[in-house]
Amino acid sequence: MRALIFENGRSRLEERPRPVPAPGEALVRVLLAGICNTDLELLQGYYGFSGVPGHEFVGLVEECPGAPQWVGKRVSADINCGCGTCAQCRGGDPRHCPGRTVLGIVNRPGCFADYLTVPARNLVPVPEGLPLDAAVFCEPLAAALEPGRQLDLHGKSLLVLGDGKLGLLTALGLAQDCPDLVLAGRHAEKLALAGDLRTELLSADEAPARVRERLGRFDVVIEATGNEHGLDLALELVRSEGVVVAKTTSRNPSRLDLARLVVEEITLLGSRCGNQSLAMERLARGLDPRPLITARFPLEEHAQALARAQRPALKVLLTF
Repeated sequence: MRALIFENGRSRLEERPRPVPAPGEALVRVLLAGICNTDLELLQGYYGFSGVPGHEFVGLVEECPGAPQWVGKRVSADINCGCGTCAQCRGGDPRHCPGRTVLGIVNRPGCFADYLTVPARNLVPVPEGLPLDAAVFCEPLAAALEPGRQLDLHGKSLLVLGDGKLGLLTALGLAQDCPDLVLAGRHAEKLALAGDLRTELLSADEAPARVRERLGRFDVVIEATGNEHGLDLALELVRSEGVVVAKTTSRNPSRLDLARLVVEEITLLGSRCGNQSLAMERLARGLDPRPLITARFPLEEHAQALARAQRPALKVLLTF
């Protein structure tokens, strides 16, 4: 099979044996995959990564020893693969298993290949009739919806900071619970994709204090800028005793004003992956992320695809 390899800051396509599913695993043929900012960070050395990246996908189950009902089904999958035996896994939280592997990120080959294996318990079925290019957003949409599972957002003033893929998905996904939320970012053309939601255009040289004067302060600020300076601005825009939700992962360290955090008694909440079954349900009910698709490339054109994803872009897809 073809597999895309990241190593020493470069990508290359090579032939590898098709993986054999272990007991309890499924063999999935990849149909469509999305390039995430995390993939771009991995290419540039985040986690010291080398191997097959990719964790946003839809595919077709071809083998599933022990669970033949999955064969022939279109699926996505939870990317966090717990050991199944530790206290976290037994308690129903494999996402935080200390020995977990993570698809395309930590000790498990990802979806930028013709085939992958994943535990059958991680499979998420794609509803009949849902287009593949909508279903491929399941994993990032799940992450976008997670703050709504961690916090009660009803009746709260909410700012989503960042107009990239994650910021847009977060605003679109959480608008059902917070119809008055505000999405702020630096790109008018991206903010336009938020439809009827209230948006605010920020300039790169606008001082955080000036932004606060213009926008006010919010009960909850979700920081999804994708850059290591986003938390500084989030702390300017959250009220005293408010909550900042940190979504950005970056290979560069973020700076944090701990004095402000302490004096204003602000809660800082990390938020990573989410419930993909919930995300798939939202997609099936009509949430349409496809306007976020910037370009599609066949796997053979991986260099062009990665280059396009690193320019101002939203979702770049790899086709198989």
